[in-house]
Amino acid sequence: RRDLPIVVARKMNGASTVATTMWVANRFGIEVFATGGIGGVHQSASGAQGGALGMDISADLEELAQTPVIVVCAGAKAILDLPATLEYLETRGVTVVGWQSDTFPAFYSRSSGLPVDVRVESAAEVAELWRAKRALGLPGGMLVTAPIPVADEIPAVEIEPTILQAVAEVEEKGLRSAQVTPYLLSRLAELTGERSLRANLALLKNNARIAGQIAVELSQ
Repeated sequence: RRDLPIVVARKMNGASTVATTMWVANRFGIEVFATGGIGGVHQSASGAQGGALGMDISADLEELAQTPVIVVCAGAKAILDLPATLEYLETRGVTVVGWQSDTFPAFYSRSSGLPVDVRVESAAEVAELWRAKRALGLPGGMLVTAPIPVADEIPAVEIEPTILQAVAEVEEKGLRSAQVTPYLLSRLAELTGERSLRANLALLKNNARIAGQIAVELSQ
């Protein structure tokens, strides 16, 4: 969002974050979109909140708190501090919906073991929640989290050591802010032999399918 004036004024091109996509979608009346995973609160190499990266909080969370768009994702990126991310969303009043799941997905893995606010089984239930939120005049968006398909999952016990290694490298290199996520994702693809990349594509397709169902339901 902060870069939009620069990009527009200088007639540049660029990829957009979840936060920026939400802003653009809302500006043009689009109520739902799909992404892979949202940004959140980063973790330190030890996995503990509050380390070198612990205060790195994605603008995605603030945008969810203020912009009325439904975001369908596979949870927050697995490289993040998921408990802290959910706490932040709770503080900012963002409803976290589990698509046919009681727990928050961990991007590459189907479950983080952390509970969502409410479980739904269909697009009709998501639409019902969304209409109730809008009728109450509550600000902000809604997060619909869909677990990665079973066949494409990388179990947490397999991916977590690799994530911690990549996070440790980030701290060693002194990377900050916008440098962190691109490095971590590309490094995970290298360390997993592109298995994480294949999982990423699979969950993107799954999220797009679900977002499409929700969009159709909202159009009724």
